[in-house]
Amino acid sequence: MRAELEGLVAVVTGAGLGIGRAIALTLAAQGAKVVIGTRTRSDGEATLRLIKQQGGEADLFVCDVGYQDQSADLISHTTQTFGALDILVHNAGYFPYSAIQDLADDELERVIAVNLKACFWLSKAALPALERSTNGRILVTSSVSGNHANAPGLTHYSTTKAGVTGFVRNLALDLAPQGITVNAVEPGFIVTERNGKPDMAEQVNATAKQIPMRRCGKPIDIANLMTFLASPEANYITGQSIVVDGGLTLGTISGMGQ
Repeated sequence: MRAELEGLVAVVTGAGLGIGRAIALTLAAQGAKVVIGTRTRSDGEATLRLIKQQGGEADLFVCDVGYQDQSADLISHTTQTFGALDILVHNAGYFPYSAIQDLADDELERVIAVNLKACFWLSKAALPALERSTNGRILVTSSVSGNHANAPGLTHYSTTKAGVTGFVRNLALDLAPQGITVNAVEPGFIVTERNGKPDMAEQVNATAKQIPMRRCGKPIDIANLMTFLASPEANYITGQSIVVDGGLTLGTISGMGQ
């Protein structure tokens, strides 16, 4: 791969596993120095080892972005460690399944804090460094369930992801004069450590049959787009929330095209 991000500094939340790990690895492979933000030290250390094995440069900071002070600490650690911050990727997410009648207030607050409030906390803390960058980027991992699809038991989660769309569009407008771009990626059904276990195989295979491309997504499918949006080549793209779902949300009309 070409070193499109050589010399740039990135922070990725939720980088211990799954999509976040893939994003961190791909950014590092393109030359970025990456700070791995994660709640679980062992997962973060595994991502750190993988980056270093591929010759990349990275650091680990254990934190919970569901708390404003820890979000700010992550950004502070990044700038103190590498002297700059060019790319902020908020990938961490929280999505417990629950019907609304069973959803406790503290659980709802947790979902809102991690998925939506952290967008504000992280961006606010990162803004001074991003304003000094010649490649300022704010990226968020959203979901097709925010605006394009529905999922039983995830009203709270989907609501926060719909909020991410509003966040991205409006912040992009505010920061455009400074040359800072703000975008989101909306994954469809992505197979990760969480849903890729053997006991989930039947469900995963059934889902794949509903996807026009006849396969579920992989973390690298999201990481590749994130890395492009983080690169100088994407400096005229902002305020977008891009769906990556193999055609899952395209929909069909029965009887048409027969």
